[in-house]
Amino acid sequence: MTFKQKIHQYYLQLVQDRIDAFRDMIAALTEDSKNDAKGSAGDKHETALSMMHIEQEKINHKLKEVLAQKAILDKIDSTTIAKNIIVGSLVKANGIYLFLSAALPKISVDGVNVIALSPQSPLGSHLMGNSVGFTFEINGTKYLIESVE
Repeated sequence: MTFKQKIHQYYLQLVQDRIDAFRDMIAALTEDSKNDAKGSAGDKHETALSMMHIEQEKINHKLKEVLAQKAILDKIDSTTIAKNIIVGSLVKANGIYLFLSAALPKISVDGVNVIALSPQSPLGSHLMGNSVGFTFEINGTKYLIESVE
């Protein structure tokens, strides 16, 4: 498995773990609201159900965001190597590894830090479509694309 494939797999697992966690939270809240409905009465009961519903909506919103990230990752073929940077490219710029996919947390694979960024981000938009040797500047920092996988 190549370095890029390991990164892709790591992010797929990370996102799947988040999806599972959010689904578990939603299921637990649903179960709690059913149990609460059996034994409570009055305003306290209504307030508790309302709070659970609000929390469930928040988690559902986060779940939708993570599902969108997974959809992006699912479309990436980590065996593809393009000369010009596309979604799914692993780029080394200024000694930093950047994985163009979705905005996800920084990870460490084989002792190397990798940052996943969205093609719509300021840095991602400068990278898209360019190739090795391209230089650009963002917020006073000059970047040089050293490699593209």
